[in-house]
Amino acid sequence: MNSTRKLWAGLAALLIASFAVLLWVGSEVHRQAPPLPEQVVDADGQVLYTRQDIETGRQVWQSIGGQQLGSIWGHGGYVAPDWGADWLHREAEAILDIWARREAGVAGYKELDAPTQAAYAKRVQALMRPNTYDAATGTVTVDADRAAAIRTVAAHYEQLFGKDPAMVKLREAYAMRNDTVPDAGHRRQLTGFYWWAAWSSVTLRPGAEITYTANWPADELVGNTPPPSAFLWTVFSVLFLIAGVALLGWHYAVNHGDELAHVLPKRDPLADIKVTPSMRATAKYFWVVIALFLVQILLGAITAHYQVEGQEAYGFALADVLPYSLTRTWHTQLAVLWIATAWLGMGLYIGPAISGHEPKFQRLGVNFLWVCLLIIVVGAFAGQWFAVMQKLGLKHNFWFGHQGWEYVDLGRFWQWFLFIGLTLWLVLVGRALWPAMRNGGDSRSIVSLLFLSTVAIGLFYAAGLMWGEHTHLSMVEYWRWWVVHLWVEGFFEVFAVAVIAFLFTRLGLLQVKSATMAVLFATIVFMAGGVLGTLHHLYFTGTPTAVIAIGASFSALEVVPLAYVGFEAYHSYRMGKATPWMQRYRWPILFFIAVAFWNLVGAGLFGFLINPPLPLYYMQGLNLTPTHGHTALFGVYGMLGIGLMLFCLRGLKPDVVWNEKLLRTAFWSLNIGLAGMALFTLLPLGIMQLNAALKHGYWYARSAEFMQQPVVDMLVWMRVPSDTLFSVGAFALAWFVFRLWVAPRREALPAAVPAEG
Repeated sequence: MNSTRKLWAGLAALLIASFAVLLWVGSEVHRQAPPLPEQVVDADGQVLYTRQDIETGRQVWQSIGGQQLGSIWGHGGYVAPDWGADWLHREAEAILDIWARREAGVAGYKELDAPTQAAYAKRVQALMRPNTYDAATGTVTVDADRAAAIRTVAAHYEQLFGKDPAMVKLREAYAMRNDTVPDAGHRRQLTGFYWWAAWSSVTLRPGAEITYTANWPADELVGNTPPPSAFLWTVFSVLFLIAGVALLGWHYAVNHGDELAHVLPKRDPLADIKVTPSMRATAKYFWVVIALFLVQILLGAITAHYQVEGQEAYGFALADVLPYSLTRTWHTQLAVLWIATAWLGMGLYIGPAISGHEPKFQRLGVNFLWVCLLIIVVGAFAGQWFAVMQKLGLKHNFWFGHQGWEYVDLGRFWQWFLFIGLTLWLVLVGRALWPAMRNGGDSRSIVSLLFLSTVAIGLFYAAGLMWGEHTHLSMVEYWRWWVVHLWVEGFFEVFAVAVIAFLFTRLGLLQVKSATMAVLFATIVFMAGGVLGTLHHLYFTGTPTAVIAIGASFSALEVVPLAYVGFEAYHSYRMGKATPWMQRYRWPILFFIAVAFWNLVGAGLFGFLINPPLPLYYMQGLNLTPTHGHTALFGVYGMLGIGLMLFCLRGLKPDVVWNEKLLRTAFWSLNIGLAGMALFTLLPLGIMQLNAALKHGYWYARSAEFMQQPVVDMLVWMRVPSDTLFSVGAFALAWFVFRLWVAPRREALPAAVPAEG
């Protein structure tokens, strides 16, 4: 008990210290974010852009899909370019062309000899990198040549986002529909926002030798090269990783060497759990999980195909109805929604199962919450369609349309609705768990941790409500990653660890004392890297250098605990093979073992590949990012959601014979399909892009010139076998769940064994 108290105290101290640092970093991000000028003027005082232009341009960008169509500061889609990097290079080349025509009498900069080109490049850096922002007047002043270049690039974008026939090929390459922004005034204001994103990337911070985005993106033409801090903290992150892995190995060896053997139960202990009306009502959550999962796969196939045919699907003008930015929005949003729904259903099921208590009106609450979830999905997706098709207008877009932020694209009204729904979920799970916590017992610490993670899941989504329509982009990114990283990757993970540990103790496979210590230790290790590891997403989003130092150090520690759950799952699986009734839980536990594998490969290997500052400087927004994203989001959280769902289904349908063939097909098809998707397309394409970024600059790795090469098309087509196999696994899982309710084959459950003694 004393050891448990020490672990609880350590966890509390760790969380207080970590969140104190995280909030301090937030205040520094707010203080040092790139300024939004009141006006941008040329040497003659002629206004190029006003602050209103830049802010309205951002609203336009959000309404057409925002980060789902190309990216800003590297966060977003991968088919269209990073607009800031693209603008930056185009503006530099436009200036160089002006000088080449005027001074050398040639058509453009690229016709000059190499020494002259090098001299011109030094001149363009001297022109673009100095900070001409006047804080007193809020004015950025540019010289006449740069103003002319800005107008040239702006004209290019105004044509691109309209319906100029000359831009059809480029729009297809970027998977943009014709007339993406129908209003000419909005197109001009959109260019103001893109200019500001590029200006922040090349302009030096006052009194510093790096730009507002820490010299990102890589582009030697404008002098953007990795800052020294990226080298320094990358080395430290590797040292932290080695030390963390060594400490975890030592801890695991010491604690598991002294584990006491115990007698396994003669029959399934969970078979005695009485399924209450509210627990039975959770079945519909898992039906929704399957439906959303299948729709997500369909939208993923359409989104991937857009990379080959930018506006069509086998001759059908699909972009006129479902443009790329919309299918990608729904694909990424559904991934979060179906996984979260699986976990929410598990929470509602496990609460009464743990306590044996069915609170009054619990079933009504479960059903009401389910209806709310359906309304949120349908309403939010409809609003996003109206937004992207430019039928909603800027006035209502923020609240009811498309916010434009990857993974948190929901309109603010729907975000509030979801937050209220999560709060209701917290109340429903909490009041079911409360008797188990109040009564104490050996499992009290595990149940308490489960309850606290439920509270965190319910309340931490509120981070997505912390920004407004005109909040600075750097601050939006800061809060957005609280949701994507802390909410999904942090507290859901703790919830899962506690649920799995509780299930294994109830199955009699783990002793309560050792499981409690393991869960608390695992939570401490998760949170040690997880909270401040959030900052690795923010290295190049207009944030101070402290973000690189702290983010690099602690994100390395995120890799350390990723195998911990797998150790426990595999250990439990081996113990459970000694009892015939454990075959009932074979597939849920196998999915947990798959979680351990993808933790190591997807979250660990592919995650650490891109997390340190120096690699991420070149890799952010390349296809190495979705290599990590797919294998971590589905491989870890998706597999975990399926495993938890199967545990619930075992309890909901205890007398139904499971179709082993369907589950085997689902398990192996999903895992092999996911591996093929990563190894045959995303990883090689990402490596090719990385090579291009190192040789020519980030802008080139994301350009139409690079992405439309035949070899890229071939790599995209190579996804088809893996995607097909993955889809087979999903349909097998869906058919398995369907057959549990429709014409199931039943078995006789063993009679209860009288208690001994």
